[in-house]
Amino acid sequence: MLTCPMIVTEYPPTTAPQLLTAISAQYGSLSRQLKLIGRYVETHREHLGIEGIQEVAAACNVQPSAVVRFAKHFGFSGYSEMQRLFRTAISQQIAPGRNYQARIRDVIEVGAPMTSIQIAQDFLKGSIAGMQQLQESLERTDLDRAVQLLADADAVWLVGMRRSYPVAAYLEYSLQHTDKRVTLVGGLGSMQEGQLRALRTGEVMLAISFAPYAQETLSVVNAAHAAGARVIAISDSRLSPLAELSEVVLTVQENAPFGFRSLTSVFGLAQSLFIALSYRLELLPKP
Repeated sequence: MLTCPMIVTEYPPTTAPQLLTAISAQYGSLSRQLKLIGRYVETHREHLGIEGIQEVAAACNVQPSAVVRFAKHFGFSGYSEMQRLFRTAISQQIAPGRNYQARIRDVIEVGAPMTSIQIAQDFLKGSIAGMQQLQESLERTDLDRAVQLLADADAVWLVGMRRSYPVAAYLEYSLQHTDKRVTLVGGLGSMQEGQLRALRTGEVMLAISFAPYAQETLSVVNAAHAAGARVIAISDSRLSPLAELSEVVLTVQENAPFGFRSLTSVFGLAQSLFIALSYRLELLPKP
């Protein structure tokens, strides 16, 4: 389980990563409104430097005063001072994704006709921007920890419902090339509870879910954790419901061209995880 000591912020954090660490550590003690804002800050860090307080408040369904209260809780004088951390953190690999989203919104709002090839090109550009974000944000220690947990496990359980199901199914196929016992919890006929009776303490459950988080996945993870499984989560936030039950969380945030969230980045992460595991298990030749 991910646990962090309580952090009392006497002075405001000086970098965005420091603030995100403080949010994660104090998340459990925040009020409902501040939790909503904290999760938004964690999952939209790439854009926070150019979003006004009204935009953030509307996205969180709270009043702007709650956003100010959130900033002051972490030692800032107000939203603008907190926002400066994220303005500093904005880099070239993030800006193209934001510009792309703004351009797509403009196209849709003016009703300009688009050809099929234009739609495909814009969708692929969004996917490329998401992959660039993942490449820059992927934490080495988190990936190493996930690989080690999988390498040490005799059995690996996989769960990913709804839009995450194809990723779980891919991992089931890939992991069958190892000597691990692999089980995909698919929920066919609502038989997931029966499947989990075979789970043993110390085995690994790899769960994949993104907001709004499939309830079926959360139920399976809760049951697996209660049975003594070691949980790895692939999700969009360290503050997701999966995180509190997981030993390691690999975060990935997909772009959503035309309102359809891509799976490109999460598939790239899943493939990277498998190849890194294969290397660790010496299934791939050493350089």
